Amino acid sequence: MNIKLLLEDFCHYAKYMRAVSPNTINRYRQQVSYFVEVSKTSDISAVNKKMVHSFFLHGRVAKNWSTATYRTYYMTLIVFFRWCMEHEYMEENFVESMILPKQEKSLPKALKKQEAFKLLEVVYNYPYTHRYLRSRNHAIFSMFLYAGLRKNELLNLKLADVDIENFTIFVRKGKGNKDRIIPMSHTLAQSLDRYLTERKKQGKTCPEFFTSSNRNQGFTVSGLKRLTTRIRSASGIDFTIHKLRHTFATLMVEGGCDIYSLSKMMGHSDIKTTTIYLSATAEHLRSQVYKHPLNIRTFV
Repeated sequence: MNIKLLLEDFCHYAKYMRAVSPNTINRYRQQVSYFVEVSKTSDISAVNKKMVHSFFLHGRVAKNWSTATYRTYYMTLIVFFRWCMEHEYMEENFVESMILPKQEKSLPKALKKQEAFKLLEVVYNYPYTHRYLRSRNHAIFSMFLYAGLRKNELLNLKLADVDIENFTIFVRKGKGNKDRIIPMSHTLAQSLDRYLTERKKQGKTCPEFFTSSNRNQGFTVSGLKRLTTRIRSASGIDFTIHKLRHTFATLMVEGGCDIYSLSKMMGHSDIKTTTIYLSATAEHLRSQVYKHPLNIRTFV
């Protein structure tokens, strides 16, 4: 049976029966297709243990996969082959015999507080051609730094999801298809309110919260990518959208936010994922070490 045809059936099953997110579906398609390309086989019956092991060795040696990338391919193929076994297209899941390397415990990279302030200043003072761009772009970066949204979560926001009056942001079907509510600070509310005023003046009526400047439709992935490149160049600050999310979490911990609350705001399914931010900020650790009882007495 042709692997590409099976892949489409598998993706259809994952989407409608398991309610897997569109991003995960895209990952399934890309990574299984890459396996077909590298292994030079199109028939599922030709897949064997040696072929699967060679594929992962190719990724590690020729493509220099990180542990995270290796684990992602591992999870994709093990789920796909498991589905193939359930439908009797395969007799053995060859990925299960692979050694899964331990996840690297590197600290998340984040901007320092002064860098975050500078970034927002550059976004606001950039020489735009229209006032609408200034208010929209500042609101976008404020969302990342004051609410910690993921890229797709921001682009998928609807107008009805942002309640400035009650200071809340409703994230629909974030990672893992989970909904969550994020409280909004007064500073973020001011930026969003300024943007909505300009949005109304432009006559934008599309349901998306953030819109294109010259069209009545939602802001796009490519548009956000161009904006990020422009601001990165203008500010001289090396950042990614995900780094801004890490910055939100790190600054929240430095400000005294408890891990449970931060976990809910970040949309983490496991609070262990959030605890890494406790080690990511020296300020937080320094504030904790001052609590040592022996610090109350000095010896001369």
